[in-house]
Amino acid sequence: MKPAIIMGTRPEIIKLAPVIKCLGRRRHYTVFTGQHKDYNMGRLFMRQLGLPEPGYSIAPRGGPAARTGHMIQGLARILEEDRPDAVVVQGDTDTVLAGAVAAVRCGIPVFHVEAGLRSRDWRMPEEYNRVAVDHLSEMLFAPTKSARSNLTSEGVHGRIVITGNTAIDAVNMYAGAAKSGRPGKILLTLHRQENVDDRRILNSILRGIVMSGEEVVFPVHPRTADRLQRFGLYKMLERAPNVELLDAQGYLEMLGLLQGCLFVVTDSGGLQEEATAPAIRKRVLVLRKSSDRPEGLGDLSTLVGLSDTAVSRAIREAAQNPRLASRSYPYGRGGAGARIARFLGA
Repeated sequence: MKPAIIMGTRPEIIKLAPVIKCLGRRRHYTVFTGQHKDYNMGRLFMRQLGLPEPGYSIAPRGGPAARTGHMIQGLARILEEDRPDAVVVQGDTDTVLAGAVAAVRCGIPVFHVEAGLRSRDWRMPEEYNRVAVDHLSEMLFAPTKSARSNLTSEGVHGRIVITGNTAIDAVNMYAGAAKSGRPGKILLTLHRQENVDDRRILNSILRGIVMSGEEVVFPVHPRTADRLQRFGLYKMLERAPNVELLDAQGYLEMLGLLQGCLFVVTDSGGLQEEATAPAIRKRVLVLRKSSDRPEGLGDLSTLVGLSDTAVSRAIREAAQNPRLASRSYPYGRGGAGARIARFLGA
């Protein structure tokens, strides 16, 4: 089998790296859609993870709708020219949707890594993407039993296999090369559209961070940096004595921040997974109304919500007892990349 592995954002690069590494010299090629145009959010991650240059690249233009259409067109041309036996996509981004639609229209089966996640929150564009792609896929690599249950309850037609989560593989592979972090500080990340594109919500979250008074390090996603400037909120953070602002970080730098932090405050799904890895094991406060990673809720992560008082209170309480007592590994302890690669290497 010769699969085409399509990726376009930082999470996809990270989570597909273990699959690509496990494939080794077996026939495959990669396509980079350029959905994350910023070097620190895309190509830097490939270089740090030791991945080969993509066989093909696309430079999409315009807003979300135009960009997705442009990616479908570009991917269709590539797939028609170099007919792979399968198209592999990961997660729930616009790249994943574009890759799946292009593959189906070219008569090529779709293999979906991290299939079956559901938040039931239709404010999230990712929810539309992941549901559509799961129903377009012939092979669904579900990371957990909960994800498999979602797929079976929806009656997807493809074959479902539980694999574990490749995010854990990535941490296992690269934690030893992590850069030095900010020991003793709380790690904050924010990037989700439903949080950062709404001035009221973003302002509420940030007020809660500042009100907590706890020492926070905040690597700022390019999308979030743009909204902070647009909404006039950057100065509030620059003046806050408890917030250290950083530019967007590479993967090895983020691993260092994860290893050194007290705990994590985030709206990221990937960080919720990475924090449970054997080399990390950190508590997570989730800045969302619902979670598509229910397996970790309770002992490992806590849904905080979006109000300033709830965010501030949760941070202060966690700072009193940041230690993670749970010994569970809801996303596995590794090996997902090898399991998936076995289906691609036939």
